[in-house]
Amino acid sequence: QVQLVESGGGLVQTGGSLRLSCAASGLTFSTYTMGWFRQAPGKEREFVAAINWSGGSATYADSVKGRFAISRDNAKNTVYLQINNLKPEDTAVYYCAAGSVYYIFTSNVDYWGKGTLVTVSS
Repeated sequence: QVQLVESGGGLVQTGGSLRLSCAASGLTFSTYTMGWFRQAPGKEREFVAAINWSGGSATYADSVKGRFAISRDNAKNTVYLQINNLKPEDTAVYYCAAGSVYYIFTSNVDYWGKGTLVTVSS
């Protein structure tokens, strides 16, 4: 019954911004590390950002530091990803993830969303 539902993807020009949302249900949201991963066609799924249970600690992939920001609202069971100054290489399906460990990787995620597509035009 656990569901992670992403929204907010779309087609954006280079330099534009988007805010992705992930609404979680069926789990005790405040006990999970939440994160975002992405996967481009022909490439492996890669880590983008994660935020711990309380929202007090966040980590980012080097490729998105300074442009992306992750946040969470435990009262709304929702995690967000603000993405700014988009580049064509950011084009990918973005997946929301939940993990019961402090640091999450593709190998230890407990639950995945279905993904939302972000396309950056040049």
